[in-house]
Amino acid sequence: MTETEFSRPVKLDTLGAEPRAVTICAEESERQALAKRFGLLALDMLEAELLLLRQDETVSLTGRLRARATQACVATGASVPAAIDEPLALRFRPAPGASAPGEEVELDEGELDELFHDGAAIDTGEAAAQSLMLALDPYPRAPEAETALKDAGVKSEEEAGPFGALAGLRDKLTK
Repeated sequence: MTETEFSRPVKLDTLGAEPRAVTICAEESERQALAKRFGLLALDMLEAELLLLRQDETVSLTGRLRARATQACVATGASVPAAIDEPLALRFRPAPGASAPGEEVELDEGELDELFHDGAAIDTGEAAAQSLMLALDPYPRAPEAETALKDAGVKSEEEAGPFGALAGLRDKLTK
């Protein structure tokens, strides 16, 4: 298992048919490392309350992810607070055999929330970290972002679309 900034491994042989409750919480140094990895200004909290259930070689993880982060506005760089509080539902299964270089691996729709394990353990911390990254707004905007973009000459989606072009033509014709 590869070591990550927020590693919370759970050995497969400690899991059985009865659900096992696990609570994980990132320490300050782990949050700082994750903030750097994900390009965040800050990560003030990351925790998850989980239930793990093993069925043969597959482990189901359900629970709740909570986090408080600060992202940089894509337009101004200003701080944008983010609060995450959402359910988690993941499935860990054995890693598939090594594929040839350049070979594509296709996932079915039902496999999109699946992670792989090495046969010995699953990493609930890395699963929480990856889930956090997916839950964050990929284009955070501060309240003043629209004004800053307009001042820089960036058109809004409405202005740049086909109707915006027609409005610009209309304005030229009426002058």
